[in-house]
Amino acid sequence: MSDKTRVLYIEDDVGSQRLVQRVLENHDCEVLIADEGLQGIDLARQSQPNLILMDINLPGMNGREITSRLRGLPNFSSVPIVALTANNNPGHRERALAAGCDGFLTKPIDVVSFPNEVHHFLEGYRERLDNEEKLTHLELHTHEMVARLENKIQELERVNRRLRELDEMKNDFIALVSHELRTPLTLLEGYTHLLHDRVSGSPETYSQDMVRLVDGLNVGVGRISQVINEVINVTRITSGTLQLSLGPVRLGDLTSRVVEEFRQTIAERQLTLTVGDFSHLPVIQADGKQLSIALKNILSNAVKYTPDGGRVTVEAHLMDDAIDITVSDTGIGIPVDEQRHIFEQFYVLESIDHHSTSKSAFQGGGLGLGLAIAQGIIEAHDGRVWVESEGHDPRNCPGSTFHLLLPLTQKSQNVDEETA
Repeated sequence: MSDKTRVLYIEDDVGSQRLVQRVLENHDCEVLIADEGLQGIDLARQSQPNLILMDINLPGMNGREITSRLRGLPNFSSVPIVALTANNNPGHRERALAAGCDGFLTKPIDVVSFPNEVHHFLEGYRERLDNEEKLTHLELHTHEMVARLENKIQELERVNRRLRELDEMKNDFIALVSHELRTPLTLLEGYTHLLHDRVSGSPETYSQDMVRLVDGLNVGVGRISQVINEVINVTRITSGTLQLSLGPVRLGDLTSRVVEEFRQTIAERQLTLTVGDFSHLPVIQADGKQLSIALKNILSNAVKYTPDGGRVTVEAHLMDDAIDITVSDTGIGIPVDEQRHIFEQFYVLESIDHHSTSKSAFQGGGLGLGLAIAQGIIEAHDGRVWVESEGHDPRNCPGSTFHLLLPLTQKSQNVDEETA
């Protein structure tokens, strides 16, 4: 065997792996090990082995199924695949050869003769079946694969049904807990506001420490209220019960109100927030309250992932039948392979261990619901949301641009007369 001979051994038994590896490595082979079928197929694609040894009784896909899959891949039609199994029952050799194996060796191996047997297959030796025998066992192999596929489909259907049940239970639980928390929180909000008004209205009566305590309590209650509202919103979006109150909306006015909420954070973090010209946009029919939530969540995300001193820009572009609102930043960007996941519920970019508890601080914390809520609201308006980013780079900060595409006319308009 040459120094470049590479052998892939697909086997789940550790003892067999070690024995074959030691024997072949002593004969100038590089031996790669895979514990199961899918790993073996991936490793075969990456390494392009000169020969593949295959156990038949593997978890998941058995050796014959793996062989059939490999034979269907480019560059594997002529690679020798040799079954190496302890199962020597009648018909197993013939079925392995019919499935595409070039040889059938049994375990335990003879450490003296085994390297020569492998060498023969590398030199071109192949075990053959006559045509009639091959057709007979190929049919048996096909029937076995179909039966296993049917069992897998039934198993996946059962698992899928269970997952749907668990998902419904999760949504019901989240909705129940959110509404149960809303009742005592309403009382807490009311008393907190009363206490805040009293302390603020009579500063000479209360100490500065008391004023700060009440301010902190007010902020904490507001944060809890915001979290509960987020959970309720995403539950409504998921269940399809989000109802829009459509009315005439001036996007320039709406954007100005949303941006104003970020003025303090922008100043504290020395960010530059630029808003483009919205005066040329027509009035659209939309739910102004919900659109404000969507834009606020997108803008909050841009602020959160833009380092101090960076820039955030909000612009609008009038198209033939839609308005494209863009929120661009000079932030750390989003990995390309994660851009399709960031709108999923509870998805948080990067480890939560690095997040602070502040929602406005750089890479501050959150539930991972803001973008999911924004997407649900925009899609409820028959619109689309997507992101463009060259990738994730905290050092060079390539930035991101979020698009909120809103149609000029809604498919169904239950127009509320109040202007948003």
